Order: sequence, then C-alpha cells, then structure tokens
Amino acid sequence: MAPEAARGAVLWLAQGLGAGRVPVAPGTAGTLAAVPLYLLLARLPDWGYLLAAAAVALAAVPVCGAAARRLGVHDHPSIVLDEVAGFLVAMAPAPAGWPWVVAGFVLFRIFDIVKPPPVRAADRRVGGGLGIVLDDVLAGLWAGLCLALAGALAGAGSPF
Repeated sequence: MAPEAARGAVLWLAQGLGAGRVPVAPGTAGTLAAVPLYLLLARLPDWGYLLAAAAVALAAVPVCGAAARRLGVHDHPSIVLDEVAGFLVAMAPAPAGWPWVVAGFVLFRIFDIVKPPPVRAADRRVGGGLGIVLDDVLAGLWAGLCLALAGALAGAGSPF
C-alpha cells in the first residue's frame, strides 16, 4: 500500500470508518458505530471478548496517535476509535440484552463527557495516542462498574 493510502486508511480507521466525520456529536456517532462490533464480539466466550476488547484498545493507541498527528490536533473530534475501545470496555461486565446495550451506551457517553476522576486527569496529562485512548478506557471502566452493579441489583448477573 502506498504511504499516502496507508495514512488515509489509518485516518479512516481512527474516524470509526467515517462515523467520526459527522458534523454534530462525532463521539456519540463513534459510540453508536461501536454497537454492531460489540454485538459481534459479545458472541465470543468471555476470555475472547476481553482479548478482543483489549486488542482494540491497544491497536487504537498508535492509530489515534497517527491520526492526531495527521490532523494536527491532539484529540480531534473526528477521532472516535477511542470511543469504540471505551464502549467495548464498558460492555465487558454488562448482562446480555438490548436494555443493557442502551444503558451501556448512555452511561459511557455520560462518563466520557463528564470525565470524573481519574478520567479528566488522564485526558489532560497524558499525551499522544495513549492519552487519546486512556480517558475513554477509564470512562468505560466507570460505565462498566455501573452496569455490573445494576445487573447484580437487578438479578441479571454478569457474563463474568
């Protein structure tokens, strides 16, 4: 693949296959684009899901970093692969079913926007691709904790 084509492919991937290019709420669009991937990965055994989610998060670090350098902005709004990784982390402990997918979507977006500790600190203090992805993974952990607790209280349990 030619270097320019490779850079374009990296940007397209970082933008969530185009979801991040929407003019309003690209982070929400990126999270929405993660739902079909989640539904596909949720069919895996627990260890397979965790491995796939970790692989997405780890792969997102260099991809998001390269996209940020190409766009000339540390965490350009169109870069949404970090939202995909964060949503997959959020959904790891979620019980099965559409109500939980919707709850996970809403909780992840809230924690990604509000940025409770240590999400905001990671967002402000960690640079490069790691900084772009880390705050979303931490927001995903907050959302996942809420989903796990709600699932336990509802008697729905957790896949783990």
